[in-house]
Amino acid sequence: MAKRIVNNSEKVVFLKKLPGMKEKEVFIRYFEIDSLDELSSDDAFLVAKAREVAGNAWAPYSGFRVGAALMLENGEVVAGNNQENAAYPSGLCAERVALFAANANFHDLAVTTIAITALNKGGLVEEPVKPCGACLQAILESETRFEKPIRLILDGRSKILLVNGVKNLLPLSFGKEALSQ
Repeated sequence: MAKRIVNNSEKVVFLKKLPGMKEKEVFIRYFEIDSLDELSSDDAFLVAKAREVAGNAWAPYSGFRVGAALMLENGEVVAGNNQENAAYPSGLCAERVALFAANANFHDLAVTTIAITALNKGGLVEEPVKPCGACLQAILESETRFEKPIRLILDGRSKILLVNGVKNLLPLSFGKEALSQ
């Protein structure tokens, strides 16, 4: 379904099914829990670390402070937060800050889990924050590099979402196989 504005009014435009066109569906799978108490101690620690570093994010323009904490396969924890810039495209998201720091400092260790949270002026956001498209692509690249899925913990006040592998959030992803065609 697409929306188009004509003479200041919204019209919904549906894709017209053409002869021979096959409709497909994509499903994503995730789990939902109500509180940190339902997480393992390692996962709860990652969420707490993500919340901590979110508080230190440089977000003077949006006030939306994001924190990410990831665990490497050796148990090492690396954290990052968003870094805004007056020239908006020059900023960087928390997930990529953490991933790039991990890759720079622990280049031979896979990420097993990443916890992501966000704070606004009212504190912890109500709904779990989700990674943007660029961050999903960066997480996918890390999964591809180490040939292992990364667990995502998406934190919010109302619930926490658990996702096993980024392809559950980016099912029609662009990967290395597209470059070898």
